[in-house]
Amino acid sequence: MARQRGFTLIELMIVVAVIAILAVIAVSSYKEQVHKSRRASAYNDIAQLQLQLERWRAENPSYARCSPTPCGSGTYPARPTNNYYTYPAMTVAGISATATSYTLTATPQGAQLGDRCGVLTANGNAKPTWGGTGCN
Repeated sequence: MARQRGFTLIELMIVVAVIAILAVIAVSSYKEQVHKSRRASAYNDIAQLQLQLERWRAENPSYARCSPTPCGSGTYPARPTNNYYTYPAMTVAGISATATSYTLTATPQGAQLGDRCGVLTANGNAKPTWGGTGCN
């Protein structure tokens, strides 16, 4: 009787298990890299907003926007748009700004809600910091 060639069920199950383990590792690594790139985009948005507010303050008496009509010169910074973070409304009541300081926040939304870093906050002209651990 001739011996048949092929794989046993045990060998196939071992191969499938190894592939499943590698897939789990690859998917989690991919998700973390996607979150990381979105965090970089939010960080860049907040940094740009800080620069615009500093530019505004250099030409005007306050970081806050004057009400009811614009005071001073220049264009008040516009709120950035991002599908994964929300930013403060750039109105008199929306941005937390006084004559000498401001606070900006980027809050995760949608697919970014599960991110370990949480909310990005910038107080005054200091470096923006993340609310989560191990993210700054």
